Amino acid sequence: MFYIIVIVLFFAVMPLYFRIAERYHIVDRPNQRSSHTQLTIRGGGIIFLFAALIAWIRLPELWLPLLGLFIIGIISFLDDRITLSNKVRIFFHLVAVSLLFYHFSLFTIFPLYGLILIYIIVIGVINAYNFMDGINGITGAYSLVVLGGLQYVNLQQNAFIDAGMIWLPIMACLVFLFFNFRKKARCFAGDVGSVSIAFWIIMLLMQLILLTHNWVYILFLAVYGVDSIFTIIHRLLLKQNIFEAHNLHFYQLLVNERNMPHLFISSLYAFFQLLIIIFIIKNTDRLWLNILVCCLPLVFIYLIFKPRLMKFKRL
Repeated sequence: MFYIIVIVLFFAVMPLYFRIAERYHIVDRPNQRSSHTQLTIRGGGIIFLFAALIAWIRLPELWLPLLGLFIIGIISFLDDRITLSNKVRIFFHLVAVSLLFYHFSLFTIFPLYGLILIYIIVIGVINAYNFMDGINGITGAYSLVVLGGLQYVNLQQNAFIDAGMIWLPIMACLVFLFFNFRKKARCFAGDVGSVSIAFWIIMLLMQLILLTHNWVYILFLAVYGVDSIFTIIHRLLLKQNIFEAHNLHFYQLLVNERNMPHLFISSLYAFFQLLIIIFIIKNTDRLWLNILVCCLPLVFIYLIFKPRLMKFKRL
């Protein structure tokens, strides 16, 4: 009954936000780097902050990481409204991630060099997740698959967190997808959505990895990881500023240059990640073998097909 009420609440909150966004012109305006051609409400991913508020009320013992989620989510929402400088965004990202680390006692577990490396990885994943949010349905569908895999592990293999901490973002994803998984999306996630759900997923993965001492679960983000890492390498080779917006991700080239449907590509990314998650769930040992089995095919697809896609790229 509780979750039925939550679903109804989410469906009530979204139209209310749409009215506010229309009133204050919180919209995404297409530009030459966009994969869209019309004005669309931005910031629909604020629903993840409402889910986090419910989680905070229901599970107050997790207040510290949820506070971090609110900090990073609110600053991202402000960035959707008024563009903030990179320094401001990074500062609040560091604050939010530090709260997460403090909750998990990472400052007493890892040496300084280890902490620096983990800071780079976590903030890098959050920003990569944000950059991957460029077409209808991709953030919601991909996150839904990852959260579903984590919930399966939580309920069937290793109980690592209260199930509500996964059901709530799952339901938020489903409601968000109702408005976003369309040929003409009613809203986009915005930075508030992609950054907030990325932080939430990292929190869950960190809890699972610390409990099991098994880093193989990082492969629950393998598809995004390969696209993001190799696109960064590509942009460095092109001598571009990797912190600026672009349209060189593999999925962007498929949509923009080959005119493939947004929803098909979003579903394809989610499907490949689902296959990897199923494989990992059944094969949790031998980390490096799993990395090779899961990532090499993705790397092969990227390296073989991206140069061909680049031939069609409009200058």
